[in-house]
Amino acid sequence: MNQAKLTTRMPLLQNRPFVVLITAQLISNLGDWLHILALITLVGFKWQATPWEIMILSICMAIPMMIGGPISGYISDKMNRKHLMIVSDILRAVFVMALIFAGSLWQVYTIIIIKGFIDSLFSPAKSGKIKEIVPSEHMDSAVALSSGIEQITKIVGPALGGLLVAAFGIQACFLIDGGSFLLSAVILLGIPGVSSKTTAKVDQDSLLKNENNSSFWKELSAGMTQIMAMPLVCAGLIVLIMVLVVLQIADSQTVTLFRNIPGVSEDLLGWCIGASGLGTLVSALIVGKFRVKPLSKMGIGAAMMGLVFAVAPLIAQQGEAASYFLFIAFLIAGFGGGMAFIPFQTMVQLRTPSSLTGRVFGTVNSLTSAAVILGPVLGGVLVSTYGPNLAFIVSGSLMLLMGVAVMFVRIWIEKRDIDPSQTEGLQEIPSS
Repeated sequence: MNQAKLTTRMPLLQNRPFVVLITAQLISNLGDWLHILALITLVGFKWQATPWEIMILSICMAIPMMIGGPISGYISDKMNRKHLMIVSDILRAVFVMALIFAGSLWQVYTIIIIKGFIDSLFSPAKSGKIKEIVPSEHMDSAVALSSGIEQITKIVGPALGGLLVAAFGIQACFLIDGGSFLLSAVILLGIPGVSSKTTAKVDQDSLLKNENNSSFWKELSAGMTQIMAMPLVCAGLIVLIMVLVVLQIADSQTVTLFRNIPGVSEDLLGWCIGASGLGTLVSALIVGKFRVKPLSKMGIGAAMMGLVFAVAPLIAQQGEAASYFLFIAFLIAGFGGGMAFIPFQTMVQLRTPSSLTGRVFGTVNSLTSAAVILGPVLGGVLVSTYGPNLAFIVSGSLMLLMGVAVMFVRIWIEKRDIDPSQTEGLQEIPSS
């Protein structure tokens, strides 16, 4: 089996254009996340933004990716994808570096919204380019590797950004981030253009895709129907959405909690986010070795994160020792995050029939994107109404209770679930 995997991957890794493309993607995807912590530190600590203003910043980051996705997909089908990715990287470098000169919140909001729409151009162009340069027999491995890079950089990027802020400061982080986009653009010069034969094939595929995906809401409804037919995946998705909502509440308002600590250093947030990323990375390396059911892992992870968020306000009141305790707490929370996220990704991959993968993953992405936007809004409301301490205690306690509840009901859910070997027998449910 290992030999079969090796023979599948070797030709892919010997495909020079593909290796160049994923190298550029790795650097560009890191750039997507490097500046986030610097931005939150600037707005939250330097400018003392209100919870509502921080909430608006989070929404400015999320909405362009949701709205811009379909538009960017259309543009990537009509333009040279190599050129589109290079232009996207160069423009993002310009706008990230422009944050160095931003002097007010409305300037930051404007820059982030514009950059968000430019961000949305890269991914569909990259996906289309993979189809141009990778043979069909290696497509599954290529897509899996590219998706893995996207997920890893979501963990490593903010953590690395936190360490850069702590070590070099906010402006240096913006400068380094802009440089990462420029480096990605230079690397992309090494991939080939597209032949007319490939263009015709891609255009035909795009036409078929547009014909088969006429309605977002119909596809979402059909995807939900498919997920409901797999109780374990459905339960895991509910847990994932609730975890994401609470996590976004915490992420968007952590700076509000931290700045109430007497004599707190601006570097603390960076070190804590770095600790969280390290915890998630450790979890990713060892979670597969735990002989525990996926839903149990998700419940344990959610409970760990909930406990950390619930006690964070109490830790913040421990004087000089607060910084050390918070670092350890975020390390534990990051580990719990890995326990919640990674088993779900594995479970949905294993249990979803290959013929339904696109529809199921599209629905999962839509619902998780909605959770990413809903979380900061709820965070702004809770912190503005009740203050950061009570907001963290309530949201963390709810996540803790949910994690414990999942561990109790998972046996009942597993009994109702079908065997993974039988999922290929599921019939595709028409979207219209």
